[in-house]
Amino acid sequence: MRKAGRIVADALEMAKDVARSNVTTDTLNTRLEKYVIQKGGRPVFKGYRGYPKSICTSINEEIVHGIPSQRVLRDGDILSVDIGVEYRNYVADAATTLPIGTISSELQNLLSVCEASLMKAIAVLHAHVKLSEVSKAIQEYVEGNGFSVIRDYTGHGIGRQMHEEPQIPNFVNDELLKNDKTLLKGMALAIEPMICMGSYDTEVLKNKWTVVTKDRRLSAHFEHTVVVTEDGADILTL
Repeated sequence: MRKAGRIVADALEMAKDVARSNVTTDTLNTRLEKYVIQKGGRPVFKGYRGYPKSICTSINEEIVHGIPSQRVLRDGDILSVDIGVEYRNYVADAATTLPIGTISSELQNLLSVCEASLMKAIAVLHAHVKLSEVSKAIQEYVEGNGFSVIRDYTGHGIGRQMHEEPQIPNFVNDELLKNDKTLLKGMALAIEPMICMGSYDTEVLKNKWTVVTKDRRLSAHFEHTVVVTEDGADILTL
C-alpha cells in the first residue's frame, strides 16, 4: 500500500504541472495513466463499475466522478483530480483540487478550508478513537468557515479493494452515533472531505457518473489514504 500511495502522490504532483489553462482533462488522464503504468501500478478506476477513464476530473460545480474529456480547462477554474492505484494487489486513493491560473480569493479560501479539514481529521486519528470524532473534526471546521459538507458521498476503508468498510462520513448524524465504530491500529482509511460554497444537495448528470451541486455553486475535494497507528496516522499518499 505504501508503494501504491507513492505512485498516487507522484501522479497528483504531476497533475499540478499538466493541468493548466487550454489543456483538456483527457490530456491529463492520458499523462497520469501512462505514469501509473510505467511505475508498475494499475489505474484502479478504469473499468470500475463501468467507469471509462483512469482518473476523475471534476471542474467547478462538479463534486466527484467527473469523466475526463475534450473539455478545455480555463483560467479561473478549479479542478478536482482523483486517482486510485493498485500495486501488487493493494490499493491507495487520493485527490486534490487545483486552481487553474488565477482564481478568486473566495475560491482559494474554499480550497484551503477543504484541505485543512482533511488534515484536521487526520490529526485526531489514532488507535481506539471513535469514527465520529474524525467526521466531527471535518464538519466543525468546514461549517465554522461558512461552507457546507456534502452528505451524499463519504470516505471509506481501503486495502485489497478500493472501497471497504467502514464508510467515513464527513459529518455527524444520529445514524453515525448509533453505529459508531472504534478505529484500530492497522486499519487503512481513505478520508475525503467534499465541501461546497452553497447547499450540500447534489445530483448526477446524464452521463450517470458526474456528481454536481444542485445549486451549481462551486465545490472542492481533498483525499488521503492513511493507516491508523497507536498514536496517530501514517499518510501513504503525501
